[in-house]
Amino acid sequence: MILVNSSNYIPDDYEVELTELSNGEKVDSRIYPELQGMFNAARAEGYGLFVAAGYRTQEKQQQLLDDKIVAYEKEGYSKSEAERLAKQWVAVPGTSEHQLGIAVDINADTTKSSSDEVYNWLAQNAYKYGFIKRYPSDKTEITGVINEPWHYRYVGKEAAQEIYSQGICLEEYIQGLE
Repeated sequence: MILVNSSNYIPDDYEVELTELSNGEKVDSRIYPELQGMFNAARAEGYGLFVAAGYRTQEKQQQLLDDKIVAYEKEGYSKSEAERLAKQWVAVPGTSEHQLGIAVDINADTTKSSSDEVYNWLAQNAYKYGFIKRYPSDKTEITGVINEPWHYRYVGKEAAQEIYSQGICLEEYIQGLE
């Protein structure tokens, strides 16, 4: 169990072994079986979904942040305000769960399902496969991240069940372990 957020950087010795998905995205090999099981279950119920983002390198995370800053600057924000706004949407490199390989952004294949349908299914079922909705709308003050109904993090079935049943976020769960 590892907590990565704006206050907790990825340890320097963290290692990941990757499995490539059919669309070219990659995830930590340890979560692949449960991710596949979750997707199979959703698809069996008629939902279309895919991993829009999996593992990211430090460089990719930096590029995403830089691009978001530039986008805000083009809207007329000052450099410092653009950085502040960008960091509400994109994690600083070293603090992104995507760099762990155990977090995924899941989107709907809108030819088969709406985004809301997929997000609702995930919110009600992902815990069965060891995944949690990482940034719920009612936990922004704790996580420091706005609602991201597409961002799921693998924590294992036991932890996911506890987090789901108690309606808590990962920060609260880990605090309860200490």
